[in-house]
Amino acid sequence: MLVIAIILFVVGLALGSFVNALVWRVHEQSKKKKSDKRLSVINGRSMCVHCKHLLDWYDLMPLLSWLWLRGRCRHCKKPISVQYPVVELLAGLVFAGSYLFWPDTVHLQGQWLLLSAWLISSVGLLALAVYDVRWMLLPNRILYPTLAGAFAGRLAYLAAYQDKKLHGLVMWVLSIVISSGFFFALFMISKGRWIGYGDVRLGLITGTLLADPQKSLAMLFLASLLGSLVVAPALASKHKTLASRLPFGPFLITATAILVVFGDSLLNWYKDLIL
Repeated sequence: MLVIAIILFVVGLALGSFVNALVWRVHEQSKKKKSDKRLSVINGRSMCVHCKHLLDWYDLMPLLSWLWLRGRCRHCKKPISVQYPVVELLAGLVFAGSYLFWPDTVHLQGQWLLLSAWLISSVGLLALAVYDVRWMLLPNRILYPTLAGAFAGRLAYLAAYQDKKLHGLVMWVLSIVISSGFFFALFMISKGRWIGYGDVRLGLITGTLLADPQKSLAMLFLASLLGSLVVAPALASKHKTLASRLPFGPFLITATAILVVFGDSLLNWYKDLIL
């Protein structure tokens, strides 16, 4: 079990490096009218975001390269954002932690399929969170592939392993109605002033991953709580005002991650508490 967790941690580190490259490339592509092969997510070579010098393999080792280079480009000496090692480490912890704390035995009743779908989706969700923090946007170029991965995993589990298939399908649909429908209602009522349509699409992903209306409700509550905990100090220190924009995607994604792994335990704890 520990060996698998270590392997997943290393895989997560590598995918965290991919997330950093993906976020930067998608943003750079959005600024150009014509396609640039150098910015291709699949075929493009890794480069310094400042001097555009192509990087060698020893500049691309997750965590280690940043530490070895002391957070500066080998060629232009300009600082490399701390975002890079933080995202890499976070991805590694998500991969290893999800496996270690998965709520059911991984190799039984298709749980391996749900875990795999979650890990694949978590890469896209992490990219969306980083993008939203930096540019206040949830781009469709990341949203739709992430939704496709989550949808494929849930559908495969429903078809191959779900005991009560109709019940599972109804729970899935209700979960989406809550997680996405809530933001769709806010978007329509405010005509897009309160919330962006990206959050509506993000709700399709979170609702699919949770596939439980209770967990979707808990996700909305937990995301709001996390947002309040971040906003309150900023308001108190006057770094933010009530009119300031705040990316809500990272809070939704964080709450979803917590509930995917610990949702059953949290809901049981809450039910025991109120009863």
